Amino acid sequence: MPYTSASGYMYSLLNKDAELGFRFSKAVQEKYINEFNSSLYKSYGAIMKGYVLIPDSMLTDLDRLAKLLTESYDYVITLEPK
Repeated sequence: MPYTSASGYMYSLLNKDAELGFRFSKAVQEKYINEFNSSLYKSYGAIMKGYVLIPDSMLTDLDRLAKLLTESYDYVITLEPK
């Protein structure tokens, strides 16, 4: 399962169904779930709290994905390191 991490926290991951999830704060999760018409991310049948499912329709907009990934990284580096 490919993922990225910083300070001991994953902030993006790809599940076995080739779905992409990015980690955000609770307020940002709610914003993006509504904006993307998406949901919380699931991996191996479990809901990954903190992660938003990135819809397939967004996967071709690499500039937007890069900004979202950077935003996700910026969020996790504010967390207390593990």
